[in-house]
Amino acid sequence: MRTQAHHSNQIDMLHGPLLGKILLFALPLAASSILQQLFNSADVAVAGRFAGYQAQAAVGVNSPVINLLINLFVGLSVGGNVVIANFIGQRKDREIQDAVHTVITLALISGAFLLCLGQVAARPILTVMGTPEDVLDLSVLYLRIYFLGMPFIMVYNFGSAILRSVGDTRRPLYCLTLAGIINVCLNLLFVIGFHRSADGVAIATVLSNGVSSGLVIFFLLREDEEIRLYPKKLRMNRDILARVVRVGVPAGIQGMVFSLSNVCIQSAINSFGSDAMAGSAAAQNFESFTFFVTNSFNQATVTFVSQNYGAHQFDRCKKVLRLSLTAGFLCTGAMCAAFVLGRNTVIRVFTVEPAVVDYALIRMTHIATFAWLAVFYEVPGAALRGVGYSLTPAIITVFGSCILRLIWVFVLFPNTDSFGRLMYVYPITWLVTSVMMFTAYFYLRKKVYHKDALSR
Repeated sequence: MRTQAHHSNQIDMLHGPLLGKILLFALPLAASSILQQLFNSADVAVAGRFAGYQAQAAVGVNSPVINLLINLFVGLSVGGNVVIANFIGQRKDREIQDAVHTVITLALISGAFLLCLGQVAARPILTVMGTPEDVLDLSVLYLRIYFLGMPFIMVYNFGSAILRSVGDTRRPLYCLTLAGIINVCLNLLFVIGFHRSADGVAIATVLSNGVSSGLVIFFLLREDEEIRLYPKKLRMNRDILARVVRVGVPAGIQGMVFSLSNVCIQSAINSFGSDAMAGSAAAQNFESFTFFVTNSFNQATVTFVSQNYGAHQFDRCKKVLRLSLTAGFLCTGAMCAAFVLGRNTVIRVFTVEPAVVDYALIRMTHIATFAWLAVFYEVPGAALRGVGYSLTPAIITVFGSCILRLIWVFVLFPNTDSFGRLMYVYPITWLVTSVMMFTAYFYLRKKVYHKDALSR
């Protein structure tokens, strides 16, 4: 029987007004994602302030590498979210239970695989990226330690996806709040108290990720019957795994290819030297914050659409897109404006080195000013995934946010030595991808809703 405490953490997505529920879902999720990013931001800030710019560069250069290696599996967690939410809309309790245990089993296997991969691939990847010799060894050490915590990261992300499928975005926020405080304290302890460098901040991140994943598992062990975790039931259901993979792999490949383009851009940034690497790493934190606001409405869209599509409530699916798009644009735009207007102040949280600050301000001016554009391809793409079209938005995003960026880096950028011109790659590709995604959404929406309405 569902307890009142657990019920209060869930959202009824199938009945009543939508806007308030979308905000109740999205805003805690945005806060959770920002806190998760603060793990890395705290690493960058503490390294830059107390361990020097080389340690800061070593931490910053790893962000696109980490995203590249884990995004496929985070995409699978999106598949788990969609599948479970769809079963909830159809009220298939047994399938919900099978999906929960399949998803957690997949998380454990994914985490173990990434742990091993990180140890082997760290140096080759960073070398191929052209990481300068003065920070290469430190960068490799940071990455190898970071990947020791991959099982924790996978369990947290997949477990949070299960909680999101019933509208619970608050308890993952509580997990990350506590873990974030622990991370900052441990960063300061290892770097200032024990005089460690990038390795110290990596160890702090691993330990804090262990706390957040442990809390998510604790919640799932005590959850309502429909999504409760029973360790003895951990196994793969082949049919459900196939459904998770069908939705999740395109989303994951999209994320991987997206990150691959960022790795290539990072290689171009590396050509400007350690100051540019450190400045780019500092500014990138603010871009991540704005993206996580956008992504929270992406996740709200895919979850609300999945449940309502499962319940054959197509008009509500359309309304979810309109409301998420409007709210996402306003919230992301407000954060972009705050960062750009206060850029001279906020960037000094991460660095006070004049040359590093200059590069950071260039990146913020060229990218954060336009980061709200990402809303206009993320949210329609999420709506398509919610009705089972995961490959189409993946292909569009791969073309718009990867292939076009690679053309910019390898064809246009070599003709200039301007750091600012390199940064324009982001807003231009966001705009092109948005136009393509909206075109695909309106074409496929009419097709899928009309077909399913006739089949009822």
